[in-house]
Amino acid sequence: MPKTEVILIQNIVGLGAESDHVKVAAGYARNYLFPQGFAIPLTGANKRRIEALRQRRAEREAHEFNTMSELAKGVSKLVCLIKVKTGEDGKMFGSITSGTIADELKHQFDIALDKKKIHLEHPIRALGDHEVELRLHADVVTSLKLKVESLTPLPTPAERPVEARGRETRGAAKEGEASPKTEKRGKRPPAKAEATAKPAKVEKSEKSEKEK
Repeated sequence: MPKTEVILIQNIVGLGAESDHVKVAAGYARNYLFPQGFAIPLTGANKRRIEALRQRRAEREAHEFNTMSELAKGVSKLVCLIKVKTGEDGKMFGSITSGTIADELKHQFDIALDKKKIHLEHPIRALGDHEVELRLHADVVTSLKLKVESLTPLPTPAERPVEARGRETRGAAKEGEASPKTEKRGKRPPAKAEATAKPAKVEKSEKSEKEK
């Protein structure tokens, strides 16, 4: 397939930026790049435009850097809440991808971000807190906090019956009280006064004296 060299006048991802000389298929240049105004043929006359294109490129890149730097400061303070369906065991159905996060950023904060700038080593498949790296620019990297929660309430242990709790409460109260039997057993009765001589013995003694 014949190739042709062109000068880009627009930034085209994967191909180049303003003022770059690139070789492309002749049909691609003729049918797409030239009609769309993305490139011009590499000719002596067009080479004079290169300096102006480089200046425009520098201005565009500076603007992008400033915009992304400001966005990074704002995004780093956000917490993006994502609610998912789970089973009774708390396991998620499916996973969270960079596309999911991009949609939630647009929905919750009106931030339009290309999902390619959201870097995930692997899809998120667990509830809880996560941090995701955002590569907003070649020189601007930040992180976004995610909170993944379940739409399905997790089951909680059934409450104990009120009657059972009442018995436990009464039992605990009784533990601190002394047993009545223990108290009686622990008390010693007051000492009795010594008994006086029995009258019967005294009478018997007097009787013996008279007989003598």
